[in-house]
Amino acid sequence: MPAGDVETFHRDGSWHNRIEGSSDLLGTYPTREEAVAAGRDEARRRKVEHLVHNLDGTIGERNTYGHDPRDIPG
Repeated sequence: MPAGDVETFHRDGSWHNRIEGSSDLLGTYPTREEAVAAGRDEARRRKVEHLVHNLDGTIGERNTYGHDPRDIPG
């Protein structure tokens, strides 16, 4: 994940957003839905990728809101 992407994850009973490469949190939310919405807005604003982690830490969802690095048409 390139530096600057937005990451949504669960820790200590709450959902959080942060910019990859930073330990500073963008926000803490009581529900996954609120955290994902805020993370998506931030990723769109920054034109970067948004990664949403499952409770077990695996990546459950990945969306690109800027330059898509894939070389696959379509």
